[in-house]
Amino acid sequence: MAESQRSYPQGVSCWIDTEQGDPDAAVAFYGGLFGWTFENAMPPDAPGVYLIAQLDGSDVAAIGAGVPGSVATWNTYFAVDDVDAVAPEVVRAGGLVTSGPEDAGPGGRTATCRDSQGAEFRLWQARRRLGAQVVNVPGAWNFSNLRTGDIPAAKSFHERLFGWKYLDLGESVESMIAVEGYGHHLADTVDPEIYERQAGAPEGFADVIGAIQPTTGSEQPNWQVVISVASRTDSVRRAKRLGATLLSTEDTPWTDLARIEDPQGAILTLSEFHEPR
Repeated sequence: MAESQRSYPQGVSCWIDTEQGDPDAAVAFYGGLFGWTFENAMPPDAPGVYLIAQLDGSDVAAIGAGVPGSVATWNTYFAVDDVDAVAPEVVRAGGLVTSGPEDAGPGGRTATCRDSQGAEFRLWQARRRLGAQVVNVPGAWNFSNLRTGDIPAAKSFHERLFGWKYLDLGESVESMIAVEGYGHHLADTVDPEIYERQAGAPEGFADVIGAIQPTTGSEQPNWQVVISVASRTDSVRRAKRLGATLLSTEDTPWTDLARIEDPQGAILTLSEFHEPR
């Protein structure tokens, strides 16, 4: 029997990409940091590139061509059944649609949006490309976390748009984002042992897709991409050697984190998972 492809119900974060002014330089950086290989999804006569990053042959992310000289960014996409139906709901909830809806070749249909606080995100109606096919292993996407200056307003916006639920973690200001039923979807498709593996986790944790966190200092609202690594120390050392800047580190009961800026300005977080200390 063929292995099931990983698929994403509406409201679940499903894909990440980065727009870089120098895609070749980005390939050298991310290939060196995570061991990614790349395939161009664009036709040979297309003016730009869209390079699908793969880890051991499975899609994990992509590098697109940005404006040369501009600051690079990481983008997070959320699965929807019908992007043309959801885009007007973004506006009704208090956000903006800044581009699209439009086809992204045979892969799917997309729109670029901003929430009520200004954090940019993208909608993805999958056709040929369902989303990331391997996650939560070293070198692959772990979560995308919404960082915002008004957590209650951000919660309200996304609850109205996607029906998200939230798990509050005791005294922490952080809230985990949950899509009801996502754990059952995973159990029925690509992760049949998810509930056994997470037996000691809080109720509803199998539905979690990320977190809402407060911004700090002058940070503007954004979706922060988190990539799993086997060793924070080794990955930071490698990232610096490849031209990245270490911005901060943080230790949690479950993870050792490092926030870095890549050579073209895109910010992401490296996360080493461990059993609670």
